[in-house]
Amino acid sequence: MANNDNRSNASKQMKGHGGQGPGHGMPLGRPSEKAKDFKGTTKRLIKYIGQYRLQMFLIIIVTISVTVLSVIAPNYSRFIINDLQEIITGTITQDVGVARILTYFYLIIGLYVLRFIMSLIMHLMGNKISIYLGRKMRNDLREKMEKLPIKYYDSRQTGNILSVFSNDVDVVTNSIQQSLINIISSFFSIVGILVMMFLISWKLTIIALLILPLFILATSQVAKRSQAKFIRQQKQLGSLNGHIEEVFSEVKIVKLFGKEEDSFNEFQKINSSLAIDMRDAQFLSGLIRPIMEFISNIGYVAVVIVGGILAGATNPLLVGDITIFIMYQKNFVNPILNIANVINQLQSTIAGAERIFEVLDEAEENQDFVLTNFDQSQFHGHVVFDNIEFSYNDDQELIKDLNLEVAPGKQIAIVGPTGAGKTTLVNLLMRFYEVKSGHIFIDDIKSTDYPRSILRKQFGMVLQDTWLFSGTIKENVAYGKPDATDEEIIEACKQAHVHHYIETLPKGYDTVLKEDADNISKGQKQLLTIARAILFNPNILILDEATSSVDTRTESYIQNAMNFMMEGKTSFVIAHRLSTIKKAHVILVMNHGKIVEQGNHKELLAKNGVYAELYNSQFLNQPI
Repeated sequence: MANNDNRSNASKQMKGHGGQGPGHGMPLGRPSEKAKDFKGTTKRLIKYIGQYRLQMFLIIIVTISVTVLSVIAPNYSRFIINDLQEIITGTITQDVGVARILTYFYLIIGLYVLRFIMSLIMHLMGNKISIYLGRKMRNDLREKMEKLPIKYYDSRQTGNILSVFSNDVDVVTNSIQQSLINIISSFFSIVGILVMMFLISWKLTIIALLILPLFILATSQVAKRSQAKFIRQQKQLGSLNGHIEEVFSEVKIVKLFGKEEDSFNEFQKINSSLAIDMRDAQFLSGLIRPIMEFISNIGYVAVVIVGGILAGATNPLLVGDITIFIMYQKNFVNPILNIANVINQLQSTIAGAERIFEVLDEAEENQDFVLTNFDQSQFHGHVVFDNIEFSYNDDQELIKDLNLEVAPGKQIAIVGPTGAGKTTLVNLLMRFYEVKSGHIFIDDIKSTDYPRSILRKQFGMVLQDTWLFSGTIKENVAYGKPDATDEEIIEACKQAHVHHYIETLPKGYDTVLKEDADNISKGQKQLLTIARAILFNPNILILDEATSSVDTRTESYIQNAMNFMMEGKTSFVIAHRLSTIKKAHVILVMNHGKIVEQGNHKELLAKNGVYAELYNSQFLNQPI
């Protein structure tokens, strides 16, 4: 959780840019997430956005122009102040002075109006590129997700995948626009201000530059110390978030055992440590601006003293010269700090880009071999597992030398302890995972010779973990058959024994299910997924713990619906409740990836083996 928080914070901090002074944006002492290969990822990111190179070039030109206008405009204010001084001292006549002042005034107004228009163009172009780049990245990621194998999703947390789509893309796209503008503007501001300062007085410029090492030394020392404090703060914040999530996700258990006080005490302990670390980190980070202002003020005093001396020299500096020089001197430090902030932000940007490219570089599912003479209407569901070997990783073998033949229209039940390989068998059948060796034949054709899209359309699945999306009940039931008529949807729901419940809802089949369908019970969710499978009418059915989330009465409804649904179809039923598979044609008992027993219910009980032990453990006091 802490990592996600870091990315979110970085995204927020990157929203400020352009003309920011010390203390704005990300503090110098705050640590940024670092990329594994900063140089390589940077080159790839530049290449990735190559299609926008013309727009990027125009932004650079406009940004330079805006910066030049910002630097030049104050110089004409210097001329106005100097002319006023010369009018007062009588060096020039009032008519001449006023005419010159009006000229400079109109020129300044014109420069600022032009600067405003170009700044508007700059930000509009930057926003456009940012939006288009974000759209391209999300499209590329979404397209890639369709091509990734199931093992990719099984090996990663959903939150991390979502974070790439949201936080990482936002950080990268915002930074491309804002950091580019900020760093170009800051660089040319430094150059332009230095030029203007030298034009006014090279002696004052040397004095102003003498304090620059003090800025660098002071900020680097404070940043180094505050960074360590920020790292401690982030660790404590992660611990606090983890504690809150842990406690409140299982609040019933905490209350059951009366652990509220212990939990609160633990929270206070972590929260107090976090508060101390936050105080220290913020204090040290907050020192940067006061220190810089202190050093700047010393520089201003030195410039004023020397400027006063030079004002009485043979070629005196006028009041306008000294005033605008001090303004330039004051603005000289800001772009330096902005560049430091941008460099810090770019670390998080490249780290985010690196995670995006890692997803785009993931190995995709093997390409299909398309059968030119395949007729889907001839699909019967004759399944053969021939010497199958499979493991999720090379260190742990799961399935070895598995052989099985399933005749069309037969119901195969698969039972066994957790980790026996029951669900893995189904994953291999649907090509969610590819076998290590051996072959799976469906209707005498290798499953790898079927296009995945065609193969998977022959299967219907009802899983233990129900999945319904935000939408109407009608849309959810018709998910696998979007062209289904209302009559077909209603008939499927009747077969799943959920029609009566739907009719009791105020909007019936037009009732909108909330996210995760948490406005209906788990049992009703399961019945709706069964109705969806009935409507889809597949050739092969896979039922994985389909009755585990319902009560006994609902289980009987589901069992009747499944019996209707499985009639005449090849069916694979994974079950822990052995009462639901008594009528299966064949029961496979799996353990350690192997079929250790095989037969019908009565035959397996007569063997008095693994199945009998499993059955008796569930129905010890019930007659067989």
